[in-house]
Order: sequence, then structure tokens, then C-alpha cells
Amino acid sequence: MASAYVITAPEIPTLPVEGTDARFPVHRIYCVGRNFADHAIEMGHDPSREPPFFFQKNPDNLVLASGAGATIPYPARSSDVHYEIEMVVALKAGGENIPLDQALDCVYGYGVGIDLTRRDLQGEAKKLGRPWEVGKAFEQSAPASALVPAETIGHPAQGRVWLSVNGAVKQDGDLNQMIWKVPEMISELSTLFRLQPGDLIFAGTPAGVGPLKSGDVLEGGVDGVATLKVTIG
Repeated sequence: MASAYVITAPEIPTLPVEGTDARFPVHRIYCVGRNFADHAIEMGHDPSREPPFFFQKNPDNLVLASGAGATIPYPARSSDVHYEIEMVVALKAGGENIPLDQALDCVYGYGVGIDLTRRDLQGEAKKLGRPWEVGKAFEQSAPASALVPAETIGHPAQGRVWLSVNGAVKQDGDLNQMIWKVPEMISELSTLFRLQPGDLIFAGTPAGVGPLKSGDVLEGGVDGVATLKVTIG
């Protein structure tokens, strides 16, 4: 006889697969910090001296922002919330110590996401040497598009990465500017964690991050991959 759960737990978060009824179940969300040189510089760091580092968001931080987009509230306990547009890498396989030449075999597909950041809370945590979760892993902090399978679009290594706020372009970079490419991210991550099918990797953001206010409309995308839209309610 099967055991019964003692509580009713939320369903596993999923993202849709573009053009189908299929869903991609999300296991974990990893984010690559300062993976574009110009963004590292604007944040006060030297990109030539810094190895890749990672932080996490929670799967239930996702909110679907494809098509007509999503409306989300201005995040609580903050007066300095920033946008960061990123390509999202979705894994269909994982493991530990994945060789660089096998890393792309783990990729199911790609999408677009926004890493919303409570910059004031993140800054306070940094000063005190504390973890960043309060600045990064809060409700609806990871708007994302539907996913597109790699068998449809291949493995994008170049293409415009852009985001506008109220029609004004704020971020405008290219995937070819990433310091750590997708195979390198996967291989390095797998030395730190046992990667699993369903993991997402937010692959870093170009320069131009900045603050948001209630009423702002964000539109962005990665050329050849996907677009999304978010309204701050």
C-alpha cells in the first residue's frame, strides 16, 4: 500500500514547450553571476580575474511571461528592484564532473528569463557577508518564456540579448560576449552539484541593469530563441 502525504504540497513548477502541449518540469534554477564583461565592470568587478560563480533561485519563483506576458506586483521589502535579461538553458540530463565535450548533450532547449533582483537587500547582504537569497530568490523573481527545443534551434552561441523598459532599450548585448559559454557553465556547475534533468541555468546578463517602478513594462528576448513581456503592477 502506497504511503500518503501528510500535507497537500504544491505541484512541481513547469514551463511550456513552445508550439506544443508538453511541459518541462523544473528541478532547480542555477544562475551564473557576472557572465558578461561589461556587466561585471558596471558592478565594480574585473572580469579578467574572476572565475565563474553561481547562485540559485527556487523553481516556484518562475512566472510564465510568454505571449501576452505576465503582470507581477512590485516586490515586497524593497525600494530598489532591478531587471537582468538572460538566456535560459534547460537540461534534459545531468550528472557530476561532466566533460566539456559532452556538456551540450545534456541540453533540452533554451528560453529567456529575467533575473529580478532586490538590489538594496542584496547589497546589505553583501556588506554583512551573508547569503543573497533575500535579494534573488523571492516570489515571482524569475519571469520566463516558454522553452524551445535545441533540436529546433540548435545551440545558440551568438544573437542579440536585449531588454526595453517602457519602449526604451536598456540592455543590448550578444551571446558571443558571454565570458563562460554554455558548455563551460554546465561542466563547471557539475563539479559543484549533481545536475539533474529539469535543471535550468540563467546564463548571465549584459550591461545596462537598472531600477524598476510600479507601472513599468519590460519587453526583452534573445534573437532566435524567444521573447517575453512583464508588467510591474
